[in-house]
Amino acid sequence: MEKKKNISHYVETVFHNKNNLEFSNETILHIDLNKLEHNFNYLKSNLEKNTKIIGVVKAFAYGHGDIEISRKLEKLGAYALWVSDFEEGIALREAGIKSKIIVANPGLKSYDKIIKYSLDIVIYNQRLLELYASKKNEINIHIKFNSGMNRYGFEAQETANIVEKIKHSYHLKLLSICSHLAASDKAEKSEFTLNQIAKFKTISKNFEILYGAKIDKHILNSNGVLNFANHQMDVVRLGIGLYGSSTDKNLKQISRLSSVVTQIRDVVKGEAVGYGPSFIAPENMKIAIIPIGYADGLNRKFSSIGSVYINKKECKIIGNISMDSFAVNTSKITIYEGEAVEIFGNNLSVNEIAKKINTIPYEIYSTLNRRIKRVYSDS
Repeated sequence: MEKKKNISHYVETVFHNKNNLEFSNETILHIDLNKLEHNFNYLKSNLEKNTKIIGVVKAFAYGHGDIEISRKLEKLGAYALWVSDFEEGIALREAGIKSKIIVANPGLKSYDKIIKYSLDIVIYNQRLLELYASKKNEINIHIKFNSGMNRYGFEAQETANIVEKIKHSYHLKLLSICSHLAASDKAEKSEFTLNQIAKFKTISKNFEILYGAKIDKHILNSNGVLNFANHQMDVVRLGIGLYGSSTDKNLKQISRLSSVVTQIRDVVKGEAVGYGPSFIAPENMKIAIIPIGYADGLNRKFSSIGSVYINKKECKIIGNISMDSFAVNTSKITIYEGEAVEIFGNNLSVNEIAKKINTIPYEIYSTLNRRIKRVYSDS
């Protein structure tokens, strides 16, 4: 726990207005909370009036800073916040977040902390159910079923046992049953998604019959809301859509990552650049060094294939990306040391750079090191 606290304190939270304030840090993740609000409201517009929204802020809010993102979602009226483990939940509570916080993977050793900080939990197997049923403290629970992803979740045939256990454990306050979609972003796999939804609906109907009451149900994620809104049920969980990485043009990327040129140098034809050396200059060149590397989350796979933008001009990455820096070819533009560099943002989206190395936006965002300053704007 102490380790996570220290990391959290290491991340400076800075708010600024739209006047160009100066910061001493060279590498900054700029986060526009107005765009977060836009995305929240756009996704909400796809829902029925009474459908509840859970904001997914696990993994440091996908790299954007869970505390400030949670504060904004709280103001916007999110029903609850979804985190991965109890430590993420505690960090939000200690930052003053009052909203319902649901811990997706509470583990078997965190009971006392879960109770102390009034966290909801997702129960997805018999060991967790037995543990929490054996205690006496009142706690809100959410039961998760496997509908085809084969990761976390009870199987349909366990329903009767689950219902019986909950009915005899009055301190367990059941708030919802849920499942998770595996391919809601893939149009070519819509049949798979619809099969998952159908299976979960069958499980839910049987569960409510045995339980004797209506229970909130949720299976749709961001892409589920965009592509299968007619199956929204009572609650939805919004994650990547809030941060703006989607094929839907109505969503806005809420962040941009910038750095600066820290050194400019001339390289003679035949000279090497970087570790390996993996790049040999084919001609006399001018290169710039940028102080961000794989330790900051800039994937090494971008070496020699990625690009950045300086003065709105594309500059190719050359050589291997180092732990704390990389080089770009600036032979065709005039620049100066201290000039701004866009890693991603207005000229290059996270979707585009993810495709370039055959990954997904989630990985690009969530691997951004916490030593990068997060700067927030909100009006």
